[in-house]
Amino acid sequence: MSSRSKSQVRIVTLLLVFFSSFISLRAQVNSPRIVDTLVHYNLYTHDPGFLPKLLAKLDSADAMAILTTTPEDLEEVKAFIKQHPNRLVCQGRLNLDDPVAVDLVDLFHAAGCVGLGEISSPLKNYDDRSYWPIYERAEKYRMILHFHTGIVNRFHPEIPTDISVDRMRATTLDGIARRFPKLTIVGAHLGNPDYAWAAEVSRWNPNLYFDLSGSSLIKMQDNPTFWKSIFWWAGVVSPHTPAGAPHAFERLVFGSDVFSGELEEFDRELDRYHKMLDACQVPKAAQEMIFTGTMQRILNAQK
Repeated sequence: MSSRSKSQVRIVTLLLVFFSSFISLRAQVNSPRIVDTLVHYNLYTHDPGFLPKLLAKLDSADAMAILTTTPEDLEEVKAFIKQHPNRLVCQGRLNLDDPVAVDLVDLFHAAGCVGLGEISSPLKNYDDRSYWPIYERAEKYRMILHFHTGIVNRFHPEIPTDISVDRMRATTLDGIARRFPKLTIVGAHLGNPDYAWAAEVSRWNPNLYFDLSGSSLIKMQDNPTFWKSIFWWAGVVSPHTPAGAPHAFERLVFGSDVFSGELEEFDRELDRYHKMLDACQVPKAAQEMIFTGTMQRILNAQK
């Protein structure tokens, strides 16, 4: 090869390296600092000004939120998200026992929703085979399924309801994660109070994560290092731990569980997460995955 040809090759190589670095830098700049996996729209109360308020909150925190919406609110939410795609994506709220649930999966996917949630209050256990067609359709679209796990509120105890926390145990997600390996599953609230079971089923299921939203970080605020006993396998190399697995705390993702327009809960929950993770001496790299890296990777895989 002549000297001139070698110079040209070097120039082309340098340009490729430059543009590759430039694209990588742009991707990092455009990535949010936080991805909130669980924000509810029009749950329990309706605030017509909620979306602009949410956007302001996300802008101030350099965050993105996965916004849960019903079919009735889908068009409004879709139009708003179209204007702010760097701050919001949607997931569709559906009832597993709805006879048209599979059709709703198609509807939400066609609308650009990245997942379904927060799935709650089923008439059968989450892993009941009658729900498999819903999960199969969601897996086809590589959607995220966000399940409520553990204790559930009861705002109107005077009204009879067919709701049982026993059907929503974190252990029921184990069978779903194994049967549908291309699904990404998030369990809200780390199975509160069955934390150990929730962590254990996530230990062996790489497609299963949990958030710690809700009351757990409040009730354990005086004992924040408790969570080290739950995610005990951090740094443990053994036949009883997944080989080459990420830091144990990376089975967590951030979720604020904002509902009823209570946007202040975003800040409170963010502060609780930071205090707990720092107390448990979770490395910075793992914390970055919890707050943004894991969900950003999952969302990018859907594009």
